[in-house]
Amino acid sequence: MSALGSAVETSLDIARIRAITIDLDDTLWPVWPAIARAEAVLADWLAAHAPATAALFGDAQALRAIRVRMEALRPDLRHDLSALRRESIRMALVQAGDDPQLAEPAFDCFFAERQRVDLFEDALATLDFLASRYPVVALSNGNADVQRIGIGRYFAASLSATQFGVAKPDARIFHAGALAAGAEPGAVLHVGDDALLDAQGALDAGMQAAWLNTAGAAWPRDGAPPHATVPSLTALCELLA
Repeated sequence: MSALGSAVETSLDIARIRAITIDLDDTLWPVWPAIARAEAVLADWLAAHAPATAALFGDAQALRAIRVRMEALRPDLRHDLSALRRESIRMALVQAGDDPQLAEPAFDCFFAERQRVDLFEDALATLDFLASRYPVVALSNGNADVQRIGIGRYFAASLSATQFGVAKPDARIFHAGALAAGAEPGAVLHVGDDALLDAQGALDAGMQAAWLNTAGAAWPRDGAPPHATVPSLTALCELLA
């Protein structure tokens, strides 16, 4: 495996790439600041519209705890973060004695704020670079909406585990992303920050994989590493150029 600079490792076959699939959360923006803001807005909404629920679950820690509990109760919803959040809000309302139908507008409030993300500094330039060369498909386990965020113009399609019903690292969602891009899996490069969900998942699906490894961590999996390991989106563009 060769190195491009001190932090980029690559065995990419760039000539084979006909399309790109790319993760969203923590690849194009940091996800937890957006979630924290959304939870704060949700807490304010509950205080105004469901005060009993706010008294029991009126801070981010309590809201996250009941969401974790809902995930344990409803493993069938693990691929659908919107449904998990909505049903955790509903459970909180029921436990507090408030109207469970408030779960819908409460979730809408949360979801709208969750779409307010702060893109990484090089994200737009990277999307512009990639989209000018390849069809790009968003492939996410989260519930971000590229249209509402304002970056939909860069994508030929956007596929989430919520819509598809299966989450990364399952090969089926990678293959669906390749199909949406109009390419065979072997002609697709998947880009993402998570070693298991993105890089290993793409490898197992027969794709090339670029691992966005901003922390400079060692590859944590057994077997072959991803075809490229890059410290930034800018480094990925430099590699593909």
